[in-house]
Amino acid sequence: MNYSIQGIRLFLLLFVTIQIAQAQYTETINTNNPGRSQGAFAVGKGVAQIEGSLFYRAEEHLLQRYERDYLGTSFQLRYGAITEKLEFSIFGTYNSINQTDFNGTVSTDTSFSNFSRFTVGGKYLVFDPYQFFGEKKVNLLSWKANNRLDWRDLIPAVSVYAGANFDFSENNLLTPPDDASISPRLELITQNNWGRWVFVTNFVADRIATDFPSYQWLLTMTHSLNNKWAIFAEYQGLKSDFYSDDLGRGGVTYLVTKDWQVDTSITLNFKDTPTVFQVNVGMSYRLDFHKDTPIQQTSDPEADGKKEKKKKKKNKLNLEGEGGGI
Repeated sequence: MNYSIQGIRLFLLLFVTIQIAQAQYTETINTNNPGRSQGAFAVGKGVAQIEGSLFYRAEEHLLQRYERDYLGTSFQLRYGAITEKLEFSIFGTYNSINQTDFNGTVSTDTSFSNFSRFTVGGKYLVFDPYQFFGEKKVNLLSWKANNRLDWRDLIPAVSVYAGANFDFSENNLLTPPDDASISPRLELITQNNWGRWVFVTNFVADRIATDFPSYQWLLTMTHSLNNKWAIFAEYQGLKSDFYSDDLGRGGVTYLVTKDWQVDTSITLNFKDTPTVFQVNVGMSYRLDFHKDTPIQQTSDPEADGKKEKKKKKKNKLNLEGEGGGI
């Protein structure tokens, strides 16, 4: 019957999805691009991954009367090691900027280049709801029952990230003045997987214990249209004495192969000090050296089977004995 075939297909799909989530490693590339948030799950033990993008950014500051044109690149190098829950990473953003300052009828052009971010750190998954609650029961006869929202779906996976920012440049206009050469960065990361929808939050404390600490919050929603295409929307808030902003971001991704993804996105903000318009074109690629943990098998299955039968028989006798007296 048709409903039986559909039920079997649904069961297989859910089973594969659950197994992927429990193992951390995914059959297709797990990338943070094109958003600026991190997902809670690591790339997988033995997986090396590079995520990069080229961008153009235009800024206009009405109060300080300048215009900036950025050409730059941002990148992430990620590697899963030791355990499926642990990931080491390097984040970087390099900018080449042309700035025009307006003073009455006179304008002055300057240019400079530098890193606005170079961070080395690690992420660890501290809570995985798939492993904690176990597999969901699948109803082969009811699509509605399998897709009904469960209270457990509201409990996210949780990761923590700790890293260090490095800035050894003098007079870097893209970082706070007299910024420390090394400063800490901490993040709390959550992720909910709702079928084709994925919701990620990042809460960031950056350059803490310096004169210009920065606090960020990112909310990212991704929706898979099919096995190849996905769209996303993201909100990023920043608060510090050096730079504060509210940024909206949206884009699309395309999965070329299971190890290669391309993407594009647009970023806008909601103020004029300065206004921001940015276009990104990026890609992600992984080198997959992941190996599944081998399943331990007994050396003598027949002997183990006999032991199991004896154990069940013994348990049955014990239960009968416990229930015999008054």
